[in-house]
Amino acid sequence: MKLVSKKTNRDIIHRNISIIVGIVVNTILAFLTYHFGLPIYLDTVGTITVSAIAGMFPGILTAVLTNIICSIFNENALYYSIINVLVAVASAWFISRNLTKKKSGILLYTIVVAFIGGVLGMCTQWLLVGGPQFDDVRDTARLISPGNGVLFFLATLLVNFGLNIVDKGLSTALAVFAVKMIPPARRHAIKNSGWKQTPPTKYELGKVNKDSGKSSVQGRVSLMLAALAICLTLVVTCISIKLYYNNAKKEYETNAINAAKFVSAVVDGDRIEDYIKEGKEVEGYLETEQLMYHIRDNAPGVKYLYVVKINQNNCTYVFDLDSEDTPAMQPGEQTPFEEAFEQYIPTLFAGEEIDPIESDDISGWVLTAYCPIKNSLGETVCYAGADVSMELLSDYAKDFLIKTLLILSGFFVLILGYGFTVSGYYIVYPIKCMTECAKEFIKGNVEQTSLDKSVKRIKSLNISTNDEVQELYESVCKMEEDMTEHVRDIRHYADATAKMQNGLIITMADMVENRDSDTGAHIQKTSAYVKIILEGLKAKGYYADKLTEKYMADCVMSAPLHDVGKINIPDAVLNKPGKLTDEEYAIMKTHTTAGKKIMENAISTVSGENYLKEARNMAAYHHERWDGKGYPEGLYGEVIPLSARVMAVADVFDALTSPRVYKPAFPLEKALSIIQEGSGTQFDPKCVEVFMGNLTEVKIILKKYNNQDY
Repeated sequence: MKLVSKKTNRDIIHRNISIIVGIVVNTILAFLTYHFGLPIYLDTVGTITVSAIAGMFPGILTAVLTNIICSIFNENALYYSIINVLVAVASAWFISRNLTKKKSGILLYTIVVAFIGGVLGMCTQWLLVGGPQFDDVRDTARLISPGNGVLFFLATLLVNFGLNIVDKGLSTALAVFAVKMIPPARRHAIKNSGWKQTPPTKYELGKVNKDSGKSSVQGRVSLMLAALAICLTLVVTCISIKLYYNNAKKEYETNAINAAKFVSAVVDGDRIEDYIKEGKEVEGYLETEQLMYHIRDNAPGVKYLYVVKINQNNCTYVFDLDSEDTPAMQPGEQTPFEEAFEQYIPTLFAGEEIDPIESDDISGWVLTAYCPIKNSLGETVCYAGADVSMELLSDYAKDFLIKTLLILSGFFVLILGYGFTVSGYYIVYPIKCMTECAKEFIKGNVEQTSLDKSVKRIKSLNISTNDEVQELYESVCKMEEDMTEHVRDIRHYADATAKMQNGLIITMADMVENRDSDTGAHIQKTSAYVKIILEGLKAKGYYADKLTEKYMADCVMSAPLHDVGKINIPDAVLNKPGKLTDEEYAIMKTHTTAGKKIMENAISTVSGENYLKEARNMAAYHHERWDGKGYPEGLYGEVIPLSARVMAVADVFDALTSPRVYKPAFPLEKALSIIQEGSGTQFDPKCVEVFMGNLTEVKIILKKYNNQDY
């Protein structure tokens, strides 16, 4: 384990080094293209390389950190982090599915990342600066579409997409060259350095992912992380916008108040009436107006700057500066009060100060600050007014919102990728792999070798998350190992019990056989023939639904008991050397019913032993005939239990080929001829077919027990 740990730590270090190198390469190439004003970026070479070597999350991390560093010399770089991140995601996706093995796959990949960089990149430029960032792109787009509408926008997308084909094509080529410089074994080790268990093969990984349902842990974790990331992004964005708007509004309000105060300081209150009557002809008017322009130009956010005299029903302009969208009011012109100011008219008319007023009327959405202008007697003669455009402030807030979302989008994917990676390595895949091993363990509960293999498989996972998942893993390993050993012990006991049962069966059968002077090795031979016939039927596919491994084992085990009923037959009848009379034959036939009764008594005593049921069938019905002319019940065809039909062939064949006190053994050819003639009348044709088809094995049994060569 120490060797594995050292190897894993080394791989993690190499992975981190690859990320650092990728960031450095991206930054250097981005700086060079920015410094020389090239219309390409080359800031994704390291991102593509790291994604290919280390996987998706290291690629995303490389992308985000690259744009953070590049923002030092390019103030807009941070807003494009989502573009670099999406390139990392696309790179990892294509590579993980081996789509870049062929030239067509590389071409498709280049088109996809060029679309990400070209189309999404140009959309970002329009959001940030209202058009193409590079003059070359703008000029080329003008050749395609001279206007400024939608067609020009589409033209810029097309031109930028073409440039990104070059940019991303060159970046991909450099990345492919960098990847090939790294030995495949080292690349494989770096990519697998994040696993907290033995890395699964592609087949195992595919099987785990395929077997996962829609309600998997990974799905829930992914949904939770996505929801948290979205909520976090929205909360941060909303708070940022609110803080920005409130701070900007407060700053602009302060600027408006200060501008109004400065104007009140430069306007001569004793000459207000002269300014109103004679306007710009009055000495000092133009100089004062120039000072007001200077004040407005140095007051960020102030759009309108003016001086008005408050009358009973209206206001008279003394000074009013030109603005971009409205001409200046001339001295002496009067305008009615706007609705928002009506409640403040008495206060203004009294010459008192008022707080800034926010209104949306003739002048648009503005914030107005008034400062009284006094004459030499200390009387308020007019007011200096400064208006801040709230629409402009709103536009700034929207611009701030766009920039915030662009910045957070890259970090959003980074957080999401980190969550997916950590949850996958620490929770999802360890649990999934444990689940698959547990399923294999459950399926292998019949065969001991399967159980041992399952235990070995789960131990080979080597899950080392150092948390509750590892504790669960160790507990599952211990449980499966203990259960396997318990099953092994049970199997030993079961084998011993089965051997004891077989011994009892053979002993019981021998007791019956020893009373019959003519049945030497009869139970051994018939059992062997039964096994040959059953295996032949299974090989042919006959009675497939019946011939399970257990059923066949039960039949072979039960075969020695087929004549157990003979224990009730008197010796005089059982061992009579001559032909039996009708009365004696009737007594002999009762061994079938007697055997059935003995087996049913045994079944009722030993419940659950299924092989005794076949012993009962063999004992009761092995003298039934296929044509229904047998005994004791005259059953016919497949109504006769299969085990009894098999035993009928085995029993008759052994009787024909074995000597009796009343007859010698028939030659093999004669015995086989009699068996063949009985097919379809005395015997099940399928049983005869497979018996005749396995004569080589039949001859081996005859040679073993009859000491004759055939």
